[in-house]
Amino acid sequence: MRDPDEELKALEARGLRRHLRRLNSPQQREIDLEGTGQCLNFSSNDYLGLTASPRLKRSFKEYLETYGVGSGASRLVCGTMDVHLELEEKLAALKGSEAALTFASGFATATGILPALCGKDDFIILDKLCHASLIDGARLSGATMRIYPHNDLEKLSNHLAWARGKAAPGNRIMVVTESVFSMDGDRAPLAEIVDLKDEVDALLLLDEAHAFGLIGPEGRGLAAEQGLESRVDLQMGTFSKAAGLSGGYVCASRDLVDLLINRARSFIYSSAPAPALAATISDAIDLIAGDDGAALRTRLWNHLGMFSETAESAIFPHVIGENDAALDASDTLLKSGFLVPAIRYPTVPRGTARLRITLSASHLPEDIASLKNALALCLSDC
Repeated sequence: MRDPDEELKALEARGLRRHLRRLNSPQQREIDLEGTGQCLNFSSNDYLGLTASPRLKRSFKEYLETYGVGSGASRLVCGTMDVHLELEEKLAALKGSEAALTFASGFATATGILPALCGKDDFIILDKLCHASLIDGARLSGATMRIYPHNDLEKLSNHLAWARGKAAPGNRIMVVTESVFSMDGDRAPLAEIVDLKDEVDALLLLDEAHAFGLIGPEGRGLAAEQGLESRVDLQMGTFSKAAGLSGGYVCASRDLVDLLINRARSFIYSSAPAPALAATISDAIDLIAGDDGAALRTRLWNHLGMFSETAESAIFPHVIGENDAALDASDTLLKSGFLVPAIRYPTVPRGTARLRITLSASHLPEDIASLKNALALCLSDC
C-alpha cells in the first residue's frame, strides 16, 4: 500500500506540494496573512470588491433573521424556497434566457451539467485550457472527448466535422469553452465558435465565470457584449468572483433546465444553498446590474489600464516556467508585501508555472503602481 508521506515527499521534490494559507482578516484589499502580517491582496477573484460590501453585509444579516441559517434539505425534497426561485427568475431575465438553475458551487455546476446532458453515445469538444471542473464533468459523462488547442478555430472545426460524421441521429455534440480563461486571462473567439457550432447543430456550454460582472452591458458577460446570448445554448458562471459570494448557475432553455433538475446529480443530491445566501446573491445581481455596478466596473477597468495597455480581463499571468522559480518569485513578492500566488501543474500545463495577478475595484492606484515596481524588480532578479 502506498505511504501518503512518501507521496507528499514526491510532490515536495517536484515543487508541487500545496499548503493552506490562513487569513486572520476578512477577504479584502489588504489582508492579514498568518506568518507574514499585512499585505496587499492580488490573488483574489473578488473583482468588484463585493466580499466586504457594506450593502451586501446588511442584506445577509437581514435575510438571516428572516430565513434562518440553512435550507434543511435538497431542492427536490423540501429545500426549494421562494428566494431560490426568485433568484433564478432574475438570472434568466438578466441573461436573456428562458430559465436558470443555481448550484452550490461553480464546480458543482460544471460537473452537474455535462453528465446530465451527455452520455456514452455523445461527443464533448473542449478547449485545452478549460477549467478542471469542465474537464471532470466531461469525463464523468462517459461521452467521447476531443480537446482542441487553445482558441484554435481550425482544429475545433475539424473536431466538429469529425463528430458530426460519427454521430447518429439523436446524439449530442457539445462544445465547451470559457469566455475569459481563468489562468491566462484572455478571451475566447466567441462569435466564430458560435458560427462553427451552429454549422453542425451542436450545443455550446459557455463558462462566463471570469466575465460575469466585468464585461458587457450590466456586467452580463462576453456573450452579451457580442450580442450572442440568444445563440449560446448554456451560459454558466459563479457567484464567487465578481458577485463576492458563493454558488454557481446555468441559464438555458426551459427544457434544458428541467432536464438538469431531473438528471444533474450535483443538484439533486446536494442540500439547497442557504436561503439567506440566495437572497443576498439576488441583491448582488441588482448591485452589479445597476449604477453602482457600472461605477465599480469603470474603476476596475481604469485599474486594468494602469497595469497593462492590452488588458482583456482582470487576470494577468506572468509565465516563469519551472515550479521552484515561480514559488521563489511569489515568496519574494510576499516579503515585499504583495500576495501573488504561484500557479503550477496540474492547474496549468507542465513547464508553464506562473504568477497569477488579479486586480480588483477595491485596489487603490498607488497599490497597482507599487506592485508594478515590485514585480519588475522580482522578475529581473528571478
